[in-house]
Amino acid sequence: MINRDMILGRSCNKSDFQFGPIFVISLFMLFFSYASCHPTKGGEIRDQKNYIIVFTDDQGYQDLGCFGSPDIKTPNIDRMAREGMKFTDFYAQPLCGPSRAALLTACYPMRVAEYGNQKRKFPYVHGDEILMPKLLQQAGYTTGMIGKVDITMRKKGWKPELNPVHRGFDFFFGTVGANDDGRPMEIYRNEMVEKRKLAMGEITSSYTREALGFINRNKNKPFLLYIAHTMPHIALGASEQFVGKSGRGLYGDVMEELDWSTGQILKTLEALNLDRNTIVVYLSDNGPYFLQKAVDFGHAGSALPLRGSKGTTWEGGMRVPCVMWAPGYIPAGEVCHELASTMDIFPTFILQAGAELPDDRVIDGQDISALMRGDKDAKSPHDAFYYYMESELEAVRSGKWKIVFPRAHVKDRPWLSRSGNYQKFIPGVFDGVPELMLFNLETDIGEQENLASQHPEIIEKLMNDAEQAYGDLGNYNRLGEGARFFEEGEKWPNLAQWRDHIVK
Repeated sequence: MINRDMILGRSCNKSDFQFGPIFVISLFMLFFSYASCHPTKGGEIRDQKNYIIVFTDDQGYQDLGCFGSPDIKTPNIDRMAREGMKFTDFYAQPLCGPSRAALLTACYPMRVAEYGNQKRKFPYVHGDEILMPKLLQQAGYTTGMIGKVDITMRKKGWKPELNPVHRGFDFFFGTVGANDDGRPMEIYRNEMVEKRKLAMGEITSSYTREALGFINRNKNKPFLLYIAHTMPHIALGASEQFVGKSGRGLYGDVMEELDWSTGQILKTLEALNLDRNTIVVYLSDNGPYFLQKAVDFGHAGSALPLRGSKGTTWEGGMRVPCVMWAPGYIPAGEVCHELASTMDIFPTFILQAGAELPDDRVIDGQDISALMRGDKDAKSPHDAFYYYMESELEAVRSGKWKIVFPRAHVKDRPWLSRSGNYQKFIPGVFDGVPELMLFNLETDIGEQENLASQHPEIIEKLMNDAEQAYGDLGNYNRLGEGARFFEEGEKWPNLAQWRDHIVK
């Protein structure tokens, strides 16, 4: 009988190797069957992993037990951190739509092609852009999406051909955009609208039920499951069994249901013996909500110890809580402090699956498998990371250093969508930056001490990085050479009105 020690290459008794002809034939057939089901480029035999991305909406950096929440209990995600890896320096984009575009295209939103050759606050991602699920489909994966799409200008730009089932997903259960008005949400099942809309308190449980169903239906083949949760974006809602149960009001109730949902996924994977062949990534799309009214009602999360909120390029707007879990692949109890981003998930999964990345376009994401494995001396693949707020480059990070550029108050920057609503925001969050600032994020995670005058050589390096971004990706007053446009006609028509604008 073949045993675990033999499989792992451990010492065995001599009698263990006395195989009979029947056993040899059986072993050959087992190997042939495995090879047939797991081919990759170049004939290499590999075990294709399943991938699950749990993407919450407007969750604060601190809003998990493993990230320091004092009053929100998240035992399932905390367990993921104990048995997997916590990423402390993981970045999304400052708003919902751009974050989803970056995740699915592996690109900065400024690079991504949009309909009408525009650049918008919520990218209207062109159908000729290649999304992650399409490449995994081509590699033999079944792909499913549950939740909020938000890369189609919401209702204004929704077309049947932009439904996720036409962009690389085999299955879709979810909604086009956000739940801002708190009304029951229209839900699609593939291309059909469900007869009954979902109330706020039904959303997370419904998504969870659909996620478990997808996993069970596809347990015998490799799959990608992307769960783009509607919560905890306001308006908030939780199932009856969670309402009033947390120590953090309704927001805490919502977060604890999201933790329960994640726990149900982990339990299902274990019950189906898929846990050691699946990578689960849990993260948020940006920082906590920025309206003062939401804060007053206790409906916004906490970015502590970071500065800022959703809609900003301070760390609290773009650095998000991230936990990855894959028993037997990701080492248990590890913490990664290297810079990584949502853009890296696409190339990492594609290459792990034995597929090929597009060779006809630039992608900004990088393979972070070495970080996930906890390889000795593994470093961030990014020499520079760019903090764009919509179309404006506001900051650059390289290693531990972050430069923040001077800028006017949001009300004096009319190319930003938030410029006309500044009175509603948390005071101070969208104020201007009067001078060039430099922060050491290793020692000053809250971005409080300006070290610009002490490190001119660091300033010079980061300014050079910024110039590369301006030339490649562009800025509110400059068209980048690397920005993609798939239609004939003028590129970025709105650019002209801002090109000569002088920032006060």
